[in-house]
Amino acid sequence: MIDVVLPVLDEAEALPWVLDRMPAGYRPIVADNGSSDGSAELAVRLGAEVVREPRRGFGAACFAGLSTATADIVCFMDCDGSLDPDELPRVADPVLARRADLVLGARRAERGAWPLHARVANRALTLELRRRSGVRLRDLGPMRCARRADLLALELRDRRFGWPLEMVLRAASEGWRVEEVPVAYRARSGRSKVTGSVRGTARAVRDMATALR
Repeated sequence: MIDVVLPVLDEAEALPWVLDRMPAGYRPIVADNGSSDGSAELAVRLGAEVVREPRRGFGAACFAGLSTATADIVCFMDCDGSLDPDELPRVADPVLARRADLVLGARRAERGAWPLHARVANRALTLELRRRSGVRLRDLGPMRCARRADLLALELRDRRFGWPLEMVLRAASEGWRVEEVPVAYRARSGRSKVTGSVRGTARAVRDMATALR
């Protein structure tokens, strides 16, 4: 069994599609971060395990899900319909085979799914990550996989949007083998809290810059 942490903030529109496409052997853990659209209740009705994290922040939701997970291997992915759970085995297989310690899904975006301002910010962050750590990535992908005990041992501190970058930085400092595999990236359901606006992207970049410091 592999646990899949799904950080959620008002994703009731996408939840049924995401949970329905979860592969066999992958257990969804919905980490609800204060949704007001009934996401948590819907997830329960659809059979997912739900953990509620009232402290707002992407990293806070991810950490709550990780703390709830019991499987040896844990995946993370956005729950907005932009990523297909059917591709989770592509990200998990190198960890299962012990060929890698952390695997990220590098997004291959369909037209209109990944706004230019978000792609530019992502590119700048991956270049700075390479300069700081030597890890060569094309994307700080929101679909990723690692072993639960190893992730907990990293003692990640960021509870906002710096969480994904801090994970890679700390993994690199510990000598982890970090890889990426291509995954499809679709237009999300509803408006993104991050990439859908310049303000949201700027907030994420600010949090990641803090993680870099």
